[in-house]
Amino acid sequence: MLTNKQLTLLDPATWDDRNDSYYLKLYTKRKSLECTLALCLTEKNETYHHWSVFTSRENGVCIVFDRKKLEAHLDTQKNIMHGPVKYMMLSTVRKYGVGIEDLPFMKRFAFSDESEYRIIHPSCRDIGCKHIQIPMDIIRKVSVNPWAPDAFFKVIKDTIKNISGCEKVKVGKSSLIDNKEWRRIGDKIA
Repeated sequence: MLTNKQLTLLDPATWDDRNDSYYLKLYTKRKSLECTLALCLTEKNETYHHWSVFTSRENGVCIVFDRKKLEAHLDTQKNIMHGPVKYMMLSTVRKYGVGIEDLPFMKRFAFSDESEYRIIHPSCRDIGCKHIQIPMDIIRKVSVNPWAPDAFFKVIKDTIKNISGCEKVKVGKSSLIDNKEWRRIGDKIA
């Protein structure tokens, strides 16, 4: 993403949540499209859940976007929809139903901890992916996995800083599981 300065939307067919990918497939069929591609983000700050579910130990980074700049940029893109996911109870869907336009942005309530934000590309052509060029100033920071060894973190940081256009991107290691200030506050408790 940083090297090519682009977001990549992919086919949701391989997602863990098959209900979710089914709804996007259903949307594609009902709208007479060839494919619907997606990229999922979260509206939440980092959580232990995010690091343990979406990455493996010592791998992965969290890219934090300036939301206003990202949304404004996405608004300029042709054939792109974006917005927060609505989490629904089965009983609500059973009682009230949903519209076709809701399908790309809805998920079962059990997934609500994700606070997902989606970027969707409905297409009349069967394409494998959709790239969206992005300006680097929409990135607020890159946070490296909290389990990454310090030497690994340094290599990642140096690598990012050496990418053209990323010299000013803030790069840090997540302190979620090892926060010195949190421990200092604890030391002051009588």
